[in-house]
Amino acid sequence: MNTTATTDIPAQHWQGGPIDCSGCDYAGLLLLGEGQGCKPGHACMQDAYALRIDRFFRWNPVLSDELLEHDYFEVRAIAARRASVFRLTALINDPDETVRLQVALRLPQTLLNKLVSDPHREVRLRVVQRLAPMALAALRQDPDYGVRELVAQRLPLAILPTMMLDPDRAVRMRVAQRLDMPALLRMADDPSADVRRIVAERLPVALLSRLAHDPDWCVRWDVAQRADTATLETMQEDEEPEVRQAVHERLKRHVTRIGAAHG
Repeated sequence: MNTTATTDIPAQHWQGGPIDCSGCDYAGLLLLGEGQGCKPGHACMQDAYALRIDRFFRWNPVLSDELLEHDYFEVRAIAARRASVFRLTALINDPDETVRLQVALRLPQTLLNKLVSDPHREVRLRVVQRLAPMALAALRQDPDYGVRELVAQRLPLAILPTMMLDPDRAVRMRVAQRLDMPALLRMADDPSADVRRIVAERLPVALLSRLAHDPDWCVRWDVAQRADTATLETMQEDEEPEVRQAVHERLKRHVTRIGAAHG
């Protein structure tokens, strides 16, 4: 059994066909031995398999800078993990998103804004994860809802209300989970019941009457879990049995507490 093979995937040149060390610019590394140079089928920058390329750069990190312009995107992407950050700006417009993704993970904050309009969502997601919260405003209108959802989770509270009318329900849910009053109250009229349920869970008790007769019974049930006595009394004839039961249980506990206080 060959114990040195990385996987069962056979070694193959990234352009196809067998790997020929005699034509490689780094053939001299073969003399350095395992852990220092290269080893066909195990640590090789000519291989099509990313794991073997990664091992090559782990053994030879000093070569990362000089291979950033390699024709194979996997070589460029893996080299970008260890290359000098001062060399990464040259890859901001790389034709492959795998390379740009690695750049987005390492670029200094001052340069990250150059990737906010990247055509690939995964790159923009990484940018949103790393950008300082105050720099996220430019991504509030991103075409991808997943990017906007992450923006809503990190955007400063002072400008979060600007995302209250986002066209996607999931984004508005993230907004509702973080908004402070009085902006939160404005989301009580959101078209999505899922959003209004979050509002019902977070509104001050004194304002829950606003949602006591919401068209969605799940929202009304959430209201019944927290509402004060005055609001609960207006909900005793709710059309949904689950809501009526929740209201009656809350009122019963309230009466019991009053009786115990005067007993």
